[in-house]
Amino acid sequence: MADPVKSIKTFTLTLPRETPYLGAARPGEEPNAQGYLVRKGNRTVYPVFDRSVLVRIETRSGVVGWGETYGLVAPGAVGELINDLLAGFTIGRDPSDPEAIYDDLYDLMRVRGYTGGFYVDALCALDIALWDIAGKQAGRSVTELLGGVKHAQIPAYVSGLPEKTRASRAALAKSWQDRGFNAFKFATPVADDGPAEEIRTLRETLGSSAMIAADMHWNQSADEALALIRAMEPHGLWFAEAPVRTEDIAALERVSRASNSSIAVGEEWRTHFDMLHRIERCNIAIVQPEMGHKGITNFMRIGRLAEQHEIDVIPHATIGSGIFLAASLQASSALAMTRYHEFQHSIFEPNRRLLSGNMDCREGYYTPSSGPGLGVELSEEAVNLLKPL
Repeated sequence: MADPVKSIKTFTLTLPRETPYLGAARPGEEPNAQGYLVRKGNRTVYPVFDRSVLVRIETRSGVVGWGETYGLVAPGAVGELINDLLAGFTIGRDPSDPEAIYDDLYDLMRVRGYTGGFYVDALCALDIALWDIAGKQAGRSVTELLGGVKHAQIPAYVSGLPEKTRASRAALAKSWQDRGFNAFKFATPVADDGPAEEIRTLRETLGSSAMIAADMHWNQSADEALALIRAMEPHGLWFAEAPVRTEDIAALERVSRASNSSIAVGEEWRTHFDMLHRIERCNIAIVQPEMGHKGITNFMRIGRLAEQHEIDVIPHATIGSGIFLAASLQASSALAMTRYHEFQHSIFEPNRRLLSGNMDCREGYYTPSSGPGLGVELSEEAVNLLKPL
């Protein structure tokens, strides 16, 4: 018997950080009154806190599902899209078929060209919550609903080294290596002595067996990206992420075909159409779906497209409360081409108290949560921190 959606509520969850994401603010990066700073290395805004938008969906019989998306800046935009538009077309629907609901909601704004941005972020939060409910109704994990477990554990790479100096960033990486991790990624916009020196120091500290990638933050022309990649390659570059501006597909085509290194892209994409536009032209080695931008439905469509084209899947992960990380691990576990999953240790470790369940990351591996749906629930502390939108 169908158990339709009865109610949808949206919230923000804001958590303080001791150190802003990507490390302490450099001179000229002082936060404004909203707590936003602009990194000079990539001209992009970041808050000095962690913040996400959460969605609570409840069915008529009382089954509750949680979803999550980005709320780093302007979270009210996401909340209003859900409250004013999407919720009204979701209430009354049968949540046992989240993919059909996703497609119907996506099409609502097709005439207006809303194929990305805040609109799809809002939709992704609903999608995650609906999959959570579908799993709970069926008594099965989301991974099982998606076709079954391909990976009981997923190798994790340590992402972000938020220390002030090159030496201290290398020391932080070494501390994680001592805990069983041997794959790492640094951010070139905060590599103050240049990416080549950054990876050289990491290589000297971590040894020849460590895998070291560079996140280039969409901040270069094709010529600039190729020069930086070539300077890093002698030190054993695992992959170069986001080497050129996301809207410049021609530059990505040039870099991906001229470079000897693996090129990784896709964190910022919202749908599989974003991938289709690029795989026709570009030599993409790794795709990096971000659950907070895609939801489970489009995450899987991108992952299955990667399987068809023999492209490795290494998902991106900014976790907020952990709801969309749990969703990402459930989906990643169901994809044959999943090779690694990003481990945002500066967010995961302090925020792990916000969820119940056995999701974990230690000794170089993620373990997805067991149990129906996403396998996690917000803790009492997390629920008390929620602010309605």
